[in-house]
Amino acid sequence: MCQATVSVTLLGFLLISAIAAPTKKEDVEIYRFHINSTVTSRYAITVITSRVVNQHSESKEINFQVKIPKNAFISKFRMTIDGKTYDGVVKEKEAAQQQYSQAVARGESAGVVSSVGRTLEEFKTSVTVAANGKVTFELTYEELLKRRLGKYELLINAQPMQPVADFKIDVYIHEDPGISFLEVKGGLNTEELANAVTTTRSGKEAWVHFYPTREQQTMCKSCTETGLNGDLIITYDVERVNPNGDWKISNGYVAHWFAPMGIQQIPKNVVFVIDRSGSMHGRKMEQTRLAMQRILGDLASDDNFGLIIFDSHVDVWKQELLQATESNVNLAKSFVRRIEDQGATDINSAVLKGVEMINRHPREGSASILILLTDGAPNSGVSNPERIQANVKEAIGGKFALYCLGFGFDVNFDFLEKMALENGGLARRIYEDSDADLQLQGFYEEVATPLLHDLQLNYEGASNLTQTEFGLYYNGSEIVVAGEITDNSLESFKVEVVAFSKSKKVKYEETVSLRDLPEVPPQHENFTQRLWAYLTVKQLLRKELTLKGEEKEAAKKEALDLSLKYSFVTPLTSMVVTKPQESDTQVAHKPKEGEERGRCHDCLLVSQGRRGGPVGGGFHILAHSPPVFHPAHSPPMSHPGLPGLQAMPVRPGLPGLQAMPVRPAMPVRPGLQRERGISGISDYEVAEHQDYDYFFQIEPQSADFVTMNPRPTKISQFQMTSLPLPPANSVRFLISSSSQPKPLCYDIPLASKIRLLADPSSQFSMNGELTLYGGKGFKQIAIHYKTNHHLTISTSGINYSDGQNAVNFVWGQEPTKHEADSVSVILRNNEVDVTIGSVRVVFLLHKEDRDVFLWPAIRQQPKHGSLQGILAKTDVQYEKLLGSRIKINNQEESASLSTATDYRLHSAPSVECWLVRLQFALQGELSDFTVSQL
Repeated sequence: MCQATVSVTLLGFLLISAIAAPTKKEDVEIYRFHINSTVTSRYAITVITSRVVNQHSESKEINFQVKIPKNAFISKFRMTIDGKTYDGVVKEKEAAQQQYSQAVARGESAGVVSSVGRTLEEFKTSVTVAANGKVTFELTYEELLKRRLGKYELLINAQPMQPVADFKIDVYIHEDPGISFLEVKGGLNTEELANAVTTTRSGKEAWVHFYPTREQQTMCKSCTETGLNGDLIITYDVERVNPNGDWKISNGYVAHWFAPMGIQQIPKNVVFVIDRSGSMHGRKMEQTRLAMQRILGDLASDDNFGLIIFDSHVDVWKQELLQATESNVNLAKSFVRRIEDQGATDINSAVLKGVEMINRHPREGSASILILLTDGAPNSGVSNPERIQANVKEAIGGKFALYCLGFGFDVNFDFLEKMALENGGLARRIYEDSDADLQLQGFYEEVATPLLHDLQLNYEGASNLTQTEFGLYYNGSEIVVAGEITDNSLESFKVEVVAFSKSKKVKYEETVSLRDLPEVPPQHENFTQRLWAYLTVKQLLRKELTLKGEEKEAAKKEALDLSLKYSFVTPLTSMVVTKPQESDTQVAHKPKEGEERGRCHDCLLVSQGRRGGPVGGGFHILAHSPPVFHPAHSPPMSHPGLPGLQAMPVRPGLPGLQAMPVRPAMPVRPGLQRERGISGISDYEVAEHQDYDYFFQIEPQSADFVTMNPRPTKISQFQMTSLPLPPANSVRFLISSSSQPKPLCYDIPLASKIRLLADPSSQFSMNGELTLYGGKGFKQIAIHYKTNHHLTISTSGINYSDGQNAVNFVWGQEPTKHEADSVSVILRNNEVDVTIGSVRVVFLLHKEDRDVFLWPAIRQQPKHGSLQGILAKTDVQYEKLLGSRIKINNQEESASLSTATDYRLHSAPSVECWLVRLQFALQGELSDFTVSQL
């Protein structure tokens, strides 16, 4: 009998699903699911505990997956199995990766980084539990709650995919100044679950409990028979009686929260620099116009403002900053409504123009802010990111703040983040969702009301302080500083805050008697030290982005040392989890913003994260699951004489097919890996799909049977991952859908020569040849424009000819730009940005293991309907029917939920997609899209 695999997933949630054989839900029971969060002086420590019992008569693999806030650091993870505990250990990322790679080479485990949503990351691990065995998962994460618009927010996600008998969320909040208000909202605080939520407040303390019954877990609006699905969001603020702020001193560390109120607003000089390039076409531009209408309407009457719009050219609404009178604001709104997308992206000239406008209009007693909104990378004018950063930093000269808003995932977020941090601001990603306009407006509201500028916080008797200088303090925000006490015998502690308000220099001074400070309960005595470490690491990671050379390495080392000391999983560290199999090791990484998903190219399992595509970063660890029958890949397999292997017919209608239920139409994705001549077995293939792995043994002489081993540990005994891996046989393509959360994907055979894009009306054509080896992308792409322009891009170089002159580029050379007669070619690092006529394409050079290949990303193309080629269709309208059926243009076809790597982005994230036949996706035969020569 083939052993079943059951996946239990906690995202704050637990998902039970049979993978290889039918299993009743009650075979694996989540009998306890607790989330306990303790917030002390805005520092939250949350523990998620899940207890599961395997009531089946066979061993099962149970996966544990947790969603945590992106701002948090994981600090502890443990598994307890039948009384024995296995703890995760935080190590330097490089050392952890080496340990992980060695485990992968032994065929023991695999892991990837996954992503979910705007505010959450994922952590996932798995363990095999014996029949009737129990396992307890426990994960701890820590975060400093940030005050925005006058409130703190604690977000807890809970989605147990079965009703749980003992389901509890407990939140305890302790704030010495007192709690001024507290509100519980979110999808778990709805009318149906109202009596499951209880809230108690008493001066400095508050308690929130969420205890839904089994019945309630299936009754709410977002609930189904599989249980709860939603968030619990607790928002609150503290009393602010003392204008000098709040204090906490314990265990040799001090923390200071400073958020004065009752201060007159400082008038702003604000310039909005708005990208109107062709890539902003459609909903992004519509949402930008809508957001700007609201933002302009929110300007204070004593603010001065300016508007700059740019593509490859920079246009200024008015040469001078204007006061935000009603008539001027109405004129500006009218201008914004007429913004149309066109052209390329000259960020350098646009930002420098904004700096010039602010510098020309100095105003005493005011605060200046420059806000840049863009959705792409610089590809016109000065296009070298480092050169732009240097130009902007020199022009601003530390006089005011630059805020960068990156719209979507085509944007070079690292470039924007560094440029903002170097100039006293920050960068934020605006997600391409229906509420993008509200995201833009929400960001502006946070910086709309400056109260103080040029703040300096001084402390007598403290050292190793976190950041003490701040350019601006905004209404509704908060400044937090922490440090070490230099003399534990001190009886008092002195603080001085010097800043400038609208009309004068102000000073806040206080001498704090240590005897008068509230006592810290023993269970919280280390929290001030951990808050200091958390804040220091966060600030060092940001600082490191702006430094170079020895200073950069020193900041990185300090952040690493603190991460290791306090067991924080940060971008510099990883958590190593050694599973009960003793030699089975897994690693969790924390990525930075915009890093979508790491890929393990030698691994036997790759898992898909967030629905609908890449966002943010996260933790994701997976190990081998028992193999799953893969019906759509028909090269079947058998091998006589191997113990534990069973042969099963795979062709429809063959006897015995019912012995193993299968997922319909689950084709092998590109990236198929193959090993030859292992222990006398002819071929092995490993396919990747979501949280499953597929293991095949192919016997060329027999095409009717699939051989499966119910114990993956036996399979791993004769794997030799050091052998070379021959290529897959196809490349996977994606077609986005604006009407559906998941794109479609389809496969094209290797070595095909494909018509990518053609516009007969402008005499433009682009053809590409897929690689013969590797199965991931193109080895060469050719563009022809009119009769004389020819551009060839290969993995070795770029050649352009206008019929008379030829220009050659080599990958890796200094950034280069060539312009002539409606043609622009810009070489930057591992991409070539090409604009020819009305078409703009960015060609990305990807390097994965030993494979080097190209991928074209269309950034702008004509809007008429006569375009041809597989890339002409950028948006597919389809209808998702019952089961796994897809409908396009009154045609229906079965699809399978699969994954594809989106090579249109540098980060190459893995995304979920509905896999269909090429003919169905493109509404034509492959021959309709092939060419005889490039």
